[in-house]
Amino acid sequence: MAELTGANWRKSTRSGDNGGNCVEVADNLPGFIAVRDSKNPAGPALTFSPAAWTRFVRSSKTPH
Repeated sequence: MAELTGANWRKSTRSGDNGGNCVEVADNLPGFIAVRDSKNPAGPALTFSPAAWTRFVRSSKTPH
């Protein structure tokens, strides 16, 4: 499991203003990107390699 101590969480620019239902991303940690639900900051976080995160972000911007 990745160590999240020192993570600088920020609200995703894609979250918008939807009453607190947000995704937060920490991209300041060495070797991985972490993603969590802002409503449950003590809960689980998903972690991705930088390459996997880049592929995910690019694919989410591509019209399907």
